[in-house]
Amino acid sequence: MKILNLGSMNIDRVYSVEHYAQAGETIPAKTYGEFCGGKGLNQSIALARAGAEVFHAGCVGDDGDILLDTMAAAGVRTELIRESGEPSGHAVIHVDHEGQNKITIFGGANSDVTPAYIDEVLAHFSPGEMLLLQNEISNVPYAIEKGREQGMKVVFNPSPMGGDIGRCDLRKVDYLILNEVEGRQLAGTDAEDTQTILEKLRQKYPQTVLVLTLGSRGSCYADGKETFYQGIFPAKTVDTTGAGDTFTGYFLAGIAAGRPPREAMEYAALASAISVGRHGAAPSIPDGSEVRLEMARLKEEYM
Repeated sequence: MKILNLGSMNIDRVYSVEHYAQAGETIPAKTYGEFCGGKGLNQSIALARAGAEVFHAGCVGDDGDILLDTMAAAGVRTELIRESGEPSGHAVIHVDHEGQNKITIFGGANSDVTPAYIDEVLAHFSPGEMLLLQNEISNVPYAIEKGREQGMKVVFNPSPMGGDIGRCDLRKVDYLILNEVEGRQLAGTDAEDTQTILEKLRQKYPQTVLVLTLGSRGSCYADGKETFYQGIFPAKTVDTTGAGDTFTGYFLAGIAAGRPPREAMEYAALASAISVGRHGAAPSIPDGSEVRLEMARLKEEYM
């Protein structure tokens, strides 16, 4: 199954700090690095490294060659990407001593995705193929509508929350992949327990497959027929940036390949665990062969 990822591409500027700065405080950065990122780019690279046939679409500035080259090197098809008059999007990321991060995003060219361009891109795809969206580009509600009209399987990762989320008709989304905070917001509940969040989301979107990531408690899959939890794999955390995108890419690659949801969730969890042990977003995403070898090793160890 072909996958179209209509998503963001950013240049990540990453600062390693001992702690996050408070209001009025100036702190030194221990290290600095520039990486390719953006939820769209990260997820496309994860999909490609997991073995999926993925086409990326979106907009970059005239400074975007590094973004295109990085995706192409990972096996992502980039011929649908358009150059914008705006600079490429970028993110300022602070990573603390525990590997947790705070991120500020500048949309740049990611905000130059027009309805006409979306129509042009979708014309290359057929019913039954997959459309993946996040909330870091413009005109996401339009893309959901048109993807559903075309009979594509629409997957939405509503991150970051805000912006156009309120205008998105999520009843037209086939797969909703989100974390607990996003889940509570979309469900309209303050409940902390996962089951309540899932039940309220199921009431609002009964036809949608829900994948809820739970941080250190793993993840949960619910499709109306079955609900199950996937635990995490032990890992030393260096940098969590891109871990959720790695999970999303590997999960969807498994689904697109026709694998059972439990297997897709298991491989996604392991790939995500490997990624948190490395610095950066896109550079931390493991290759599919590495994930398969590690899975085989773990199964043999615990048999």
